[in-house]
Amino acid sequence: MAFEGLSEKLNAAFKRLRGKGRITEADVREAMREVRLALLEADVSFKVVKDFVASVTERAVGADVLESLTPAQQIIKIVNEELTALMGGTNAKIAFASSGPTIIMMVGLQGAGKTTNGAKLAGYLKSRMGKRPLLVACDVYRPAAITQLQVVGEQLSIPVFALGQVNPVQIAQHALRYAKDNGFDTILLDTAGRLHIDEQLMTELKKIKAAVHPNEIMLVVDAMTGQDAVNAATAFDEALGIDGVLLTKLDGDARGGAALSIRAATGKPIKFIGTGEKLDMIDVFHPDRMASRILGMGDMLSLIEKAEQSFDEKQAAKLEEKLRKNRFTLSDYLDQMQQLKKMGDLSQIAGMMPGQLGKQMQNAQIDEKMLARTEAIILSMTPKERENPGLLNASRKRRVAAGCGLEVADVNRLLKQFEMMQQLTRQLSKGRVPGLGAMGKMSGMGKMHGFGRKKRLK
Repeated sequence: MAFEGLSEKLNAAFKRLRGKGRITEADVREAMREVRLALLEADVSFKVVKDFVASVTERAVGADVLESLTPAQQIIKIVNEELTALMGGTNAKIAFASSGPTIIMMVGLQGAGKTTNGAKLAGYLKSRMGKRPLLVACDVYRPAAITQLQVVGEQLSIPVFALGQVNPVQIAQHALRYAKDNGFDTILLDTAGRLHIDEQLMTELKKIKAAVHPNEIMLVVDAMTGQDAVNAATAFDEALGIDGVLLTKLDGDARGGAALSIRAATGKPIKFIGTGEKLDMIDVFHPDRMASRILGMGDMLSLIEKAEQSFDEKQAAKLEEKLRKNRFTLSDYLDQMQQLKKMGDLSQIAGMMPGQLGKQMQNAQIDEKMLARTEAIILSMTPKERENPGLLNASRKRRVAAGCGLEVADVNRLLKQFEMMQQLTRQLSKGRVPGLGAMGKMSGMGKMHGFGRKKRLK
């Protein structure tokens, strides 16, 4: 999980502050020494750490903080604000063209994930912003780069413009004309990379830039490379002039040094982050939300947004009405599990949960096999049986088990779990039920479905 090591060390330092009845300047400076070490171990650059600690210390040793009733909370608030400022303050947006297609030029070193993440960004723009993107294959050097872009484009139902192994500048120019003629409002140029920054690479990128005048030059860097990612960002910015950064593999970087250093080193914002391997695992980077997660406060806004993207609003409204009237059926049960599955890996959701709840969910996983068995059992029933499981006598259970290739014991186990869920819905129906039905039952469903083979929820 991103920033895992840093979060633990910072929380340990603040825990000692919270345990003190009164905090002195010496206590603050001792805590800041621990913060400095934690940031350095997270691979944040020395200059960034030095400036950050100096800024926090200056604010934290003020009389209004030390003499307040809750000085520890005041200091944590200051750290939160300074972390947010360090990462850019507010989320930065793509500079869309006022007229004509918006051109986004994806650049970066080879291996950073430019092709896949360019496609992810195109998918984000299409599904969440209503854009009509066109992917353009300008990497004519790396073997199978064009094929790779076409494969991911097909998976996302986004067209790919390719002319084969010709001059990348000409490809970009032809793609622009094609986009204008065919109504595409966003063009994403997948350019070539190298294993290292060299003059030949930069010359080609500058020629493409001069030929099509991109609205946005988006640098793709791998978070797991730490300070190398910061160095690459600095070099590309100096040579080409980048507008923003797409930071990949943030979910696999337990340190987080790149995310904390890039803005300070280049002055350019992180605009998007890659949060997993699937093509929909890309998010807008929110500095304030990330600071909150680093300090163990969770990120409930992102969790709510994730739920809203995954859950069908009309279906949720129908479910709410059924819960109110205590008419929750096996078909509804299956729908809720399938929608919860859309939210992705529970370990990612854990990073958005505050405090101990996030730690409890950290190693939890959705049991795909269990979901598949549950789906097979329910789909083997008749519509009447799904609506009224009381019809399932011994012979019907044998028929259902035979239909899905499982045992009668598996059918009985599911029915027992469903009975427990019905008891929960009866309790919910007595009060106000949230619109997103499955969200309220996430932890309960986790217990019943053993999401955690690694670690069950408590």
